[in-house]
Amino acid sequence: MNQDTSVALAMDWGGTWCRIAVVGRDGRILWQSRVRNSAGADKDKLLADGEDLIRQARTWCGSGRKIAGLGIAAAGPVDADSGTLQEPPNLPALNGVSLKAAWESRLDMPVSVGNDANMAALGEYAYGAGLEARQFRADANSLVYITVSTGIGGGVIDRGRLLMGSRGLAAEVGHMVIDRSPEAPVCQCGNSGCLEALASGTSIAKIARQRLADPGAGGGALSELEPGLVTAERVLDAAGEGDPLSWSILEDVIDSLTTGLTNLLHLYNPDLIVMGGGVTFGLVQMGLVPRLYGQILQRAMTDGHRSFQLIPSRLGDAPGMLGAASLVWTPSTA
Repeated sequence: MNQDTSVALAMDWGGTWCRIAVVGRDGRILWQSRVRNSAGADKDKLLADGEDLIRQARTWCGSGRKIAGLGIAAAGPVDADSGTLQEPPNLPALNGVSLKAAWESRLDMPVSVGNDANMAALGEYAYGAGLEARQFRADANSLVYITVSTGIGGGVIDRGRLLMGSRGLAAEVGHMVIDRSPEAPVCQCGNSGCLEALASGTSIAKIARQRLADPGAGGGALSELEPGLVTAERVLDAAGEGDPLSWSILEDVIDSLTTGLTNLLHLYNPDLIVMGGGVTFGLVQMGLVPRLYGQILQRAMTDGHRSFQLIPSRLGDAPGMLGAASLVWTPSTA
């Protein structure tokens, strides 16, 4: 196969959408499509919809483009060796399903599967912030990726290789416990005080609704909304407009993120920390990433830890998909 002209199929399967793309070796997305996960769909329905997307991609490629393989970024824990989803909270119908086993023989192509946050780390390393950094510093080969969105996830690249752990379940960074007080909020994983329970989009909205329920919370932009309309995006917008309640919530979020990112800095000593996700986008719009960076530097242990960069994602909503594509080209990175 002529590797220079072949393409990869890349799938990003989240809790709401299943997306697929045809990706060139240079990371360019040549074609893409998506389908919404059917509400209440069982395993067979989800697999059928996913396979239909793959057929669409193959049809688009036609006979003129050779397909090197399929890479999949899946929401939730994934056993990377078998490609089996393990209790994925947003895709419960696929619990115990090996996408590799389900599709590799049927599609007659190699299939690689990874956790979406791990794949996003690979995507940023291969095609995004990591590639950009290596253009200025050739040895920038260690990267921590964290997505702060509906939940919080992450991935770690050490000297060009993805840190997997014994079962491919490493770097669940959203579930480091950073609040051990009796009042610590309960996380969706069942523990209390996780970073995800303090700084994710879901938690920001939950905290805002709880504070608005307090008669002493006062007025402000959020108090004019029905509780069901209070979202993390609304909180960030209101904070940007100077709303005191929203700003106090955001102050706590920044403090929690500072603690979590400082922990990651000391654990992995990366050249780059790359932040993605909707909450990160809001922080970027408000100009708060430099503040976050400064607070991490103040807490860093040594100059060797301080020699890192904090960078927003360079790949928008595509790092997971591009990371999955990179598995097709260089499966040894995982």
